[in-house]
Amino acid sequence: MSENNIYQYSATLINKNEVSLADYQGKVLLIVNTASKCGLTPQFEGLENLYKKYQEKGLVILGFPCDQFANQEFAEDEKIDSFCKLNYGVTFPMFSKIAVNGEQTHPIFKYLKKELPGFIGLPQIKWNFTKFLLDQKGNPVKRYAPTDKPEDIEKDIVDLL
Repeated sequence: MSENNIYQYSATLINKNEVSLADYQGKVLLIVNTASKCGLTPQFEGLENLYKKYQEKGLVILGFPCDQFANQEFAEDEKIDSFCKLNYGVTFPMFSKIAVNGEQTHPIFKYLKKELPGFIGLPQIKWNFTKFLLDQKGNPVKRYAPTDKPEDIEKDIVDLL
């Protein structure tokens, strides 16, 4: 596997199954660090709408719950899963809770932050719902701020599909 794409990494789905990101080769990926109790949590609705609209054309959204910002995520994966499904009808893949900053940063987010540093080149994730768009070859294309709504990035997704 080339070191220049996301496919070298794997992660644990919220149902505890390990998945290789290589399983998503040929898909446009939108990777998002999420939280269930955040002011931006309603973005789940927009993310799910994008997923439903473009899933057949090759979009996959990957949600990574994180509790590093003001403790805005549930402790248990089961609670996160049921919250997302019951409140927002989330059907896109959700993963077990991870860290996106600090020593425990998940390798996927280490890679994404290195490839697409944030504001003025700082790699840190500033808040929940930071989004990373990747092309069909696993190359990171664009990083979006937490306040960028899913519907505002639809054109970029369509351009890649």
